[in-house]
Amino acid sequence: MFKIYRLAGLLTVSLAFAFPALAQAPHSFPFRATNYDVEVILHPDDQNITATVKADFVAEQVSKTVVVELHPDLKIATVHEPNGKPLEFSRDTNYPLLITIGLPEAASPGKKVTLQFDYAGPISSEDDSPTKGVRFANIDKTSAYLLLPARWFPLTNYTSNRYTGTFKLIVPDTFVVVGTGKADSPVAQPALGRGDTAKFAYTFHCDKPGRVGSFVAGSLQLSPVQTEGLSSSVYTPPAQASTANSYATSLSHIVSYFSESFGGLEAEPSWTIAQLPDGTLQGFAAPGLLLISARQWTTRANERMLSQLAAEQWWGERVMPATLPDTWLTNGLSRYAEAMYAEQSDGVAGLHKALEDFAVGALMYEDTAPIAQAQRLATFSNEYRSVVSDKGALVFHMLRTELGDDAFNSLLHDFYKKYEGKTATIAEFEAMAKTKVPPPVKGQPPINLTSFFAQWLNSTGIPEFRLEYITYRTPKGFKVVGKIHQDLDTFRMPVEIRVDTEGNPEFKKLLVSGTTSDFTIETFGRPKPNGIVIDPNNNLLKSSPRLRVHAAIARGEGYAELGKYYEAIQEYQRALDLQPGNSLANFRMGEAMFYQKNYQSAANAFRAALSGDLDPKWTDVWSHIYIGKIWDLLDQRARAVNEYSLAQHTGDDTAGAQSEATRFLQKPYSADAAVNAANTHCFSAYARRPGEFPENQLELPALPAAAQLQQQSSAARQPRSEFCAALPICRPLPLDGNPR
Repeated sequence: MFKIYRLAGLLTVSLAFAFPALAQAPHSFPFRATNYDVEVILHPDDQNITATVKADFVAEQVSKTVVVELHPDLKIATVHEPNGKPLEFSRDTNYPLLITIGLPEAASPGKKVTLQFDYAGPISSEDDSPTKGVRFANIDKTSAYLLLPARWFPLTNYTSNRYTGTFKLIVPDTFVVVGTGKADSPVAQPALGRGDTAKFAYTFHCDKPGRVGSFVAGSLQLSPVQTEGLSSSVYTPPAQASTANSYATSLSHIVSYFSESFGGLEAEPSWTIAQLPDGTLQGFAAPGLLLISARQWTTRANERMLSQLAAEQWWGERVMPATLPDTWLTNGLSRYAEAMYAEQSDGVAGLHKALEDFAVGALMYEDTAPIAQAQRLATFSNEYRSVVSDKGALVFHMLRTELGDDAFNSLLHDFYKKYEGKTATIAEFEAMAKTKVPPPVKGQPPINLTSFFAQWLNSTGIPEFRLEYITYRTPKGFKVVGKIHQDLDTFRMPVEIRVDTEGNPEFKKLLVSGTTSDFTIETFGRPKPNGIVIDPNNNLLKSSPRLRVHAAIARGEGYAELGKYYEAIQEYQRALDLQPGNSLANFRMGEAMFYQKNYQSAANAFRAALSGDLDPKWTDVWSHIYIGKIWDLLDQRARAVNEYSLAQHTGDDTAGAQSEATRFLQKPYSADAAVNAANTHCFSAYARRPGEFPENQLELPALPAAAQLQQQSSAARQPRSEFCAALPICRPLPLDGNPR
């Protein structure tokens, strides 16, 4: 996720590209997979799979080499043609996802080739994942999931290929399997040997070509819901079955809105919503299937996440990117569709809240790569989400403000109609967008989409505007003469300015070109002091000190999520260099130090959070709780009780804070309490005025920031699995509380 100082950015880029550059290495597929017959056995005790896959391929060019992608940890025993001799195959040493199979003779374009793959192995490693650090598949004794990005069966053209298939998953009888396709009734399987447990086979038929092959298994209960003409199958743990109606009802509203905005989907018998185990993506979409992590599954449906996943049925499933560089069309648009639905359900405030979240996300790693060079980034990585999804969403919004609502809506509707069931390129979208440009308006700069797309899709950089002006009295009123400054020499775009006067505000659009642009605005009423605002409706993607602070905090949260405390602390310190009184940055700093067992520095950071701006409000109650935990760990029970009491006194119950304080008032916090904690605390940002700081304070000497960082540099890092087991805030939410 993230961005800030140029030198730090360059270092981040060099580190980030070490693996993602390989993960998205360009390569061609001489053959395209068209159909699969997959049988896979899940072995929870061994945490691996055994699979036999028959795949049909069609030659795209003259070739005697079939190239597929398969998870690096899956070891192939044999590859052969049906009833034929084993074929020679090899893994690419530089790009271990790639498997190359040699055919006995060359195939001409259009010729069908069928191959059988027999393989087995573990598939849960984050380090060996197609996107390093992101687990797309996992198997344990309580649950399992196999998501398509894991490449758990051999794929060609991952981002743009459609295929049919039959998937048979053999699992313990304690598992229920949910996934893409139409499911047969589960069939009991005979034991394979002594000690073998009872099993069931679940078979899914995917007769409509698509990116099928994603499944989740575990203790899931089906709750069928029919609401407002939409049939939904909701799978949850039995204890959460009561939430099914909320999710199904929200989905029906979302589907209705998107169908009207983009065009209807092909007739689907039903939608499936299922809970996804934690430890992977916050959400994932496949044809007809929406998966939401247990962490994000709440009593009231998270409509922001649900709407984004639903939008991927239009932008990602029915319209697919032709190549990796074209993924902005689907990832960026499905992300922006989330904001469109927020506007539909919560009005302009909902839209602007989403846009601010996107801006924070875009600033995280914006300078890593241009949007149109998405192949340089590993799919689903923080950098990818920052550049392609968050910045990409804002580019769609800026295009909307350029064209106007009617022309923009017409563009999306016509583009979907033309490319539904096909693949599309950015160039094709640009060409259609140019046909929607409205006639010029007198007195306003002309719309130039050629420079717009060149600037926002093919270049990096986000402007930060600065204003200088002088106000003159004239016979007819007042004249404001000034300059707009920003740092991007190639920037060229109309920018709206609002002048607040003693009467009605005045608005004018100015063409800002280059680093400095002059302007003159005449008003009837006297302009108010500091009453000139650039982009008053926040329609542009722009930087500001406040957004840079939020982006630095979000970067730190991303590092903390991976257990990289030292890097996280550096990012929090960057935020504090910009805004020393930021409570959230201090709180996150203390949190990272706490889980490094650096209790002295953690207490200092939580103290700083309490004396800061207390934005978000929950930093007050949770800082007291953490300070109480520190005193308990240092065997100073009386002081710990005092802090838990102060936490109760705030009355803030964000993420169950009151029950947490009560629990530790009754029983001291211990080192094992974090491991055994059942609750996962998800914090949201709430507006709060600076308040009085409680009288009873922790009195610990503060360490200079540099000394804190130096102290952390030699600290041993916890293994990621231990970190995620122990850390209550293992995967922090963005500042609005809405997951990406």
